Amino acid sequence: MKDRFDVSGRAAFVTGASRGIGRAIALALAEHGADVAINHTAAFDAEVGFPDAASELVDEARACGVEAFAIEGDLSVDGAIFDAFDRAVSALGRVDILVSNANIQIPCAFGDATAEQIDLQCRMNYRVPIQLLQRALPPMAERGWGRVLTIGSVQQSAPMIELAVYAGLKSAQYNLVVNLSREYEKSGVTINNLAPGLIDTDRNRFLQNSEAQWQATIERASPMGRAGLPEDLVGAALLLCSDAGSFITGANLNVTGGADLPRI
Repeated sequence: MKDRFDVSGRAAFVTGASRGIGRAIALALAEHGADVAINHTAAFDAEVGFPDAASELVDEARACGVEAFAIEGDLSVDGAIFDAFDRAVSALGRVDILVSNANIQIPCAFGDATAEQIDLQCRMNYRVPIQLLQRALPPMAERGWGRVLTIGSVQQSAPMIELAVYAGLKSAQYNLVVNLSREYEKSGVTINNLAPGLIDTDRNRFLQNSEAQWQATIERASPMGRAGLPEDLVGAALLLCSDAGSFITGANLNVTGGADLPRI
């Protein structure tokens, strides 16, 4: 049965993969045999103090005995997603597994969201995944095998007031997943969404002003009393990116520590 999770010989492209959830999933795919191309934005990695994150991940993936490539590019720039995907195909030969993880979250009161902030989130959290799927799905269907995993959020079902724009876009992304899964259901391609809860990543820590604020966030957002780790997403991602998940499509899998469960 463990062979069902083996992705040896497959080629995976993961966006936003130098750190956090994307990194954990990309490394897990490499550990289970897939060649990987990881998209990252060098300027942002440097800004948050991880200038070598992408090259270090490539080295770790290659140590698993697979091919690995860094695909640098800011996907918020018009046309950058097509260039990044085409470079991934050039490096890997094809893309069998697509993990659409890159996104932008801008917490603020709804009435304070500027046009620029709204446009940036709409572009990164909805238009970019659409364009990525437009590029990836037809060749997957032609080959008769493909795995698409979009990374959603607990916000799509349990939104926080200060994340109204982000939460709405994550809901729209899952609607897209359901729609496309129906279109491709007979093609051998599965399309699913993975919804994390509060995860202890440098991005989430970056939004906190103090350890006390971080602990308050955990108390508010996690019934388990702890934040999840990026590695907590790996099992679900492997299921949905391998033959183990071949009969799952159009699904939303929550990894939230119970944060979205009704309290009765």
